[in-house]
Amino acid sequence: MRILLTFVAIGFLHAQEVSQSGLELKAPRPMVSQPERAPKAMIASANELASEAGLSILRKGGNAIDAAVAVAFALAVVHPEAGNLGGGGYMVVRLANGTVRAIDYKETAPAAGHPGMFVNRLDSTVGYQASAVPGTVAGMALAHSRFGKLPWSAVLEPARRLARDGFPASQRMEIILALQVPVMKQFPESAKIFLHGNDQPLKQGELVKQPDLAATIARIQKSGWREFYEGQTARLIDRDMAANNGTIRYDDLKNYKAIERDPVKSTYRGNVIVSMPPSSSGGTTLIEMLNILETFPAGLGREGSVEQRHRMIESMRRAFRDRAEYSADPAFFPVPIDMLTGKEHARELARSILPARATPLPASAAGDAYESEDTTHFSVIDEAGNIVSNTYTLNSFYGSQVMAKGTGVLLNDIMSGFSNQAGGRNEIKPGKRPLSSMTPTIVLHPDGSAWFALGSPGSSTIPNTVFQVIVNIVDSKMSLRDAIEFPRIHHQNQPDRVDAEPAALIFDVAETLKSFGHKINPNFRSQGDVHAIMVEDGTGWRLGWSDGRRGGHARGY
Repeated sequence: MRILLTFVAIGFLHAQEVSQSGLELKAPRPMVSQPERAPKAMIASANELASEAGLSILRKGGNAIDAAVAVAFALAVVHPEAGNLGGGGYMVVRLANGTVRAIDYKETAPAAGHPGMFVNRLDSTVGYQASAVPGTVAGMALAHSRFGKLPWSAVLEPARRLARDGFPASQRMEIILALQVPVMKQFPESAKIFLHGNDQPLKQGELVKQPDLAATIARIQKSGWREFYEGQTARLIDRDMAANNGTIRYDDLKNYKAIERDPVKSTYRGNVIVSMPPSSSGGTTLIEMLNILETFPAGLGREGSVEQRHRMIESMRRAFRDRAEYSADPAFFPVPIDMLTGKEHARELARSILPARATPLPASAAGDAYESEDTTHFSVIDEAGNIVSNTYTLNSFYGSQVMAKGTGVLLNDIMSGFSNQAGGRNEIKPGKRPLSSMTPTIVLHPDGSAWFALGSPGSSTIPNTVFQVIVNIVDSKMSLRDAIEFPRIHHQNQPDRVDAEPAALIFDVAETLKSFGHKINPNFRSQGDVHAIMVEDGTGWRLGWSDGRRGGHARGY
């Protein structure tokens, strides 16, 4: 009993104050468990080896951007189900001086891409035609050239060594590879690395060596990032694509460009939200939900209640209706960012929320796009206070299953992220970026000082996952660990269904929501995989937590 009381007392020391509608609430929130803590720096990612690769760069004098590049390249080696050089994604950067920027390195459709190109929709998820032009190497290079400190070659070295020397396969790798066998065995280069050259997946503990990937990274180290797009690597990808009826050509690679953008910004109960702008739909959807929920008073102790869940569901419903209506690559269609992230639009939507009734909305044409849940996220903070929040993907597990011959590079299947139908904002067009839900986000205190950064995989559930973690921290005063582990729900207007993790809706809550008219799916097993860092109030120590749903690793020093 004495130990328990001491534990609760420690939690009370971390009490914070929250203000909404002019009311100051003082309510301590005891923590169930502590996140990782370190005095200088913290990295949270899906793999311990990748986190350690980033920390090694920080210890050598690199900053958070250098470490992020190291983590991204390392994940391509040790977390090949989603980490990648042959995919794409999004990065949000907040420098210690207050500067905030976003890097859009989403894949683009090749010149040969066109609506209706997939007779069988499955063809857009497997094989050579499923791949769009990769953006990861260009995106990492853009971030490094703008904000990095150490030489490019140095930040890639941990990944090269991991690929050359190998690492032990994890239990997760063994389980997921076993599911890939029927498809992956059709592609010799991938099977050579992951299936013992035939149909026998790697087992936990076996050494995973990737000599071709090590050689590719070495070329990129020596010749710079353009080697991937204009050098031997590009020629190898072009040759393998041409030999297998693929659509990516040398000129597609040469013409690829990562884009630096202004992040989308807003506030939630006074705290500053910085997230990813279009071409991702994630940041605008997240901010719209937060703005709608903000019109209602926060309440400590209401997490998981009928009242909170109903308001969250209705906020999701409205924001996802707008997402389906307006999301697009801004190079092809205008996106009304100011409206979607504006407080007045949110207030107008909030006025239509009824206190005890679901309000289904008409569907908006979204086409037949497919966005996989098999993505990954990492967050980094360094000693100076620079922060990186990065989400990237191959789309499905191991992408298209294709490893370009001679490169060791797994290629994405992001062509499935487009609508295969002609017309609409997400149809396939050369050079276009497909619909994405990725939501790398940084949250600042009202005075602009750093607080926390987070993101998640999970397809269309991503904005809702990030939304709920932010609300758990800001409104419910949860610790970083507890906010991430708390059960989640998902709703996106169409289909008109609330997916709920186990324990997300206790029996009485679920039954009451059903009486409101909500359709509950209680069989939804897991939502997201958040990797987050935080600056501890009062001490400045770095906190980190990697979601227990898939098993990641936060590490600091």
